[in-house]
Amino acid sequence: MDWRSLGRLLLFPVQMVYLVLKAAVCFMLPARQRELSGDTVLITGGGRGIGRHLAREFAQQGAKKIILWGRTDKCLMETAEEIKQMGSECYYFICDVGNREEVYQQAKAVREKVGDVTILVNNAAVVHGKSLMDSDDDALLKSQHINTLGQFWTTKAFLPRMLELQNGHIVCINSVLALSAIPGAIDYCTSKASSFAFMESLTLGLLDCPGVNATTVLPFHTNTEMFQGMRIRFPNLFPSLKPETVARKTVEAVQNNRALLLLPWTMHALVILKSILPQSALEEIHKVSGAYTCMNTFKGRK
Repeated sequence: MDWRSLGRLLLFPVQMVYLVLKAAVCFMLPARQRELSGDTVLITGGGRGIGRHLAREFAQQGAKKIILWGRTDKCLMETAEEIKQMGSECYYFICDVGNREEVYQQAKAVREKVGDVTILVNNAAVVHGKSLMDSDDDALLKSQHINTLGQFWTTKAFLPRMLELQNGHIVCINSVLALSAIPGAIDYCTSKASSFAFMESLTLGLLDCPGVNATTVLPFHTNTEMFQGMRIRFPNLFPSLKPETVARKTVEAVQNNRALLLLPWTMHALVILKSILPQSALEEIHKVSGAYTCMNTFKGRK
């Protein structure tokens, strides 16, 4: 080993301590919030559930234009009318994000009709809630296409212009199940884990891209139509989140440029436990205090 390599090796711990301290200081100091008055926000799955509350929250925070994508005309139209009454411009487009060509076609229509998108919120998702052997092959493919690959297509459609403008933000409404899977929702857990890896890689890739950032949101069980057939084993210990809370915290994370948001904050303990406890201990914890108990059926779209 030469002197230069030895010097780098000795300097590495010092650099790590410096970076940790710098991150801690930045976390403690109040960040300059992003003003949303000049932003055009596109929300996939924007007609219902968390997506609808996200549209409301962005409108309340002064977003200039809001665009809703989804597959149900009635829900999109109702949400769009509500947002317009709040004083924001709102447009909606029928789009299945799992269909690559449809995404690119509608992205072109958005640019021509509305203009450049500066905040993209990938929220659309489906869940079927069955074991692997009970799952229909087409249903499994559908969840992967919408929950994971859909983010590839939407990001590819809108990120290049954000990079040109040096102004943009990619948001993913993921799930804590990306970090801690449960039985009975193998399609959803797998797709969300893939989605998390996608966002982690994307976020790191944007570090050298001025003005363009990313946020991944990992909420616990949220009371929406999508999870009507699921119940929490100990609701007092693990209360469900309200969709309006997830929406409010997400918009705050965008304004403060937070890369990762776990909801509630106690979910950080889950990440730590999974890192240090052996598998046998985690299995025992799941048996005693597992967050979810799957019912026979539960609805699956948002």
